[in-house]
Amino acid sequence: MTFIQSIILGIVQGLTEFLPISSSGHLVLFPYLLNWDIPAHDAFIFNILVQVATLIAVVAYFWSDLLTIGHSMISGVKDRSPFANPESRLGWFILLATLPAGVLGLALKDIVERAFASLTATAVALLLTAALLVIAEKFGRRDRSLENVTWKDAIWIGFFQVFAIFPGVSRSGATISGGMTRDLKRPAAARFSFLMSIPIMLAAGLVASIELINIPNLATLLPVYIPGFISAAVVGYLAIRWLIGYLSKHSLYIFAIYCAFVGLISLGLSLFAF
Repeated sequence: MTFIQSIILGIVQGLTEFLPISSSGHLVLFPYLLNWDIPAHDAFIFNILVQVATLIAVVAYFWSDLLTIGHSMISGVKDRSPFANPESRLGWFILLATLPAGVLGLALKDIVERAFASLTATAVALLLTAALLVIAEKFGRRDRSLENVTWKDAIWIGFFQVFAIFPGVSRSGATISGGMTRDLKRPAAARFSFLMSIPIMLAAGLVASIELINIPNLATLLPVYIPGFISAAVVGYLAIRWLIGYLSKHSLYIFAIYCAFVGLISLGLSLFAF
């Protein structure tokens, strides 16, 4: 990976991590379309690192919310009433929603790493993302706020996040769709999606750190990875701010159309490439 490639892929990650169009899928597609020969293992590590960068973005955006949630959770534990406060309940439900993808992500790590080299798998996953977005718009009543989230909602949304283990399925798209199929309003589903991304991104960052420690030429790789890390963090923050405002007035259909279009084009390239 070169310096320029790192910056471009960092921008792609920051833009697509929170927009429901699959960051991992685009990190597979861009090198393929631009004929960049990036080893699958290096691409996998870089993908996790820039996800950590977008973790910084989401923490920065929701900093005040996180402080309130964290304080409420600690107070709830001290008072032996962890679910009495709405903010405390939200914090525990976010952790609960993280469990399905966290457990299965570790179990399927080798399969997922191989999937990053498959354009066909990514294309099919993008089509799945489009389908999830359409289902969310068609069947969600969108009449519930974030304060009304229950443990059943958290588990349901958590299992939707399992889809996003594989490149091409948008994590934000899957989890926002999961929230909307539980009748959450679009902005509420998006906020829960972004907040629940924090634990899974943190876990991914820890995995990346272990991987990086075992790389013998780490010192030569970091100067190339860092520009992508920075660009992903900055662009990710801007993407969050834009999407929450957008979803307060607009549907997900434009993102579904985009995912379907890119998925079909990618499928065609993978099937008919010589």
